[in-house]
Amino acid sequence: MLHFTTYLNNPENEWVTFVHGAGGSSAIWHKQIRQFQKDFNILLIDLRGHGQSKTPLSSRLKRYTFTQISDEIIDVLDHLKIKASHFIGISLGTILIREIYERYPDRVTSLTMGGAVMKLNVRGQILMRVGNLFKSVIPYLALYKLFAIIIMPKKKHRESRHLFINEARKLYQKEFKRWFTLVSQVNPLLKFFRFNEAKVPTLYVMGSEDHMFLPSISKLVLDHTTAELSIISNCGHVVNVESPTIFNNTVIRFLKLT
Repeated sequence: MLHFTTYLNNPENEWVTFVHGAGGSSAIWHKQIRQFQKDFNILLIDLRGHGQSKTPLSSRLKRYTFTQISDEIIDVLDHLKIKASHFIGISLGTILIREIYERYPDRVTSLTMGGAVMKLNVRGQILMRVGNLFKSVIPYLALYKLFAIIIMPKKKHRESRHLFINEARKLYQKEFKRWFTLVSQVNPLLKFFRFNEAKVPTLYVMGSEDHMFLPSISKLVLDHTTAELSIISNCGHVVNVESPTIFNNTVIRFLKLT
């Protein structure tokens, strides 16, 4: 089972499940815990191969699927007897929580998509192809640093870059390659998500400087009646780290209204 941490407020309170992105860990949510646990029970999960969820040596899987990873998250909820939860994801984590909704809609109270990935622009497509071409030649950390710089290029994004790079150091080369294969084959799934909106309240929280992903989200919310978009000024891709106070206040207000 995946490693998880819970912060219990009251058995009667609603649950909020936080899902990090590729190369990160539940440590990226440290600026959310204190404020969210005032009103909710919190579940933090380390995805397979990340943080303290080390992949067993006996695992012979050469590639991962979104179905498999989402099932592992649901296994944790089952273990804790959590019938339904609000889900908050960041970056690749937004794809995972949307996949959970598609397969387990009764378990999802709402979706909060931070730095949401719903379409790869031309630059993103090129980045994935370059990474796929060289993933077996270049050390994974060098590739990850390149991705981090391209996605979070400005000086003010430095904290987010360093946090994700430091967490990525805990991965192994083979683990990175498995996850990269997952990311590089995401286009059909994202297309499905764009044309089939979730029927639960959905909040997209994006940074105004998230140049790779904000344009597609701005278009998406115009067609999805259950979705709303909050843009944080002077903020990049990892909104919960770069602007935690605004992120926390915005999301908590949204959760209380759902």
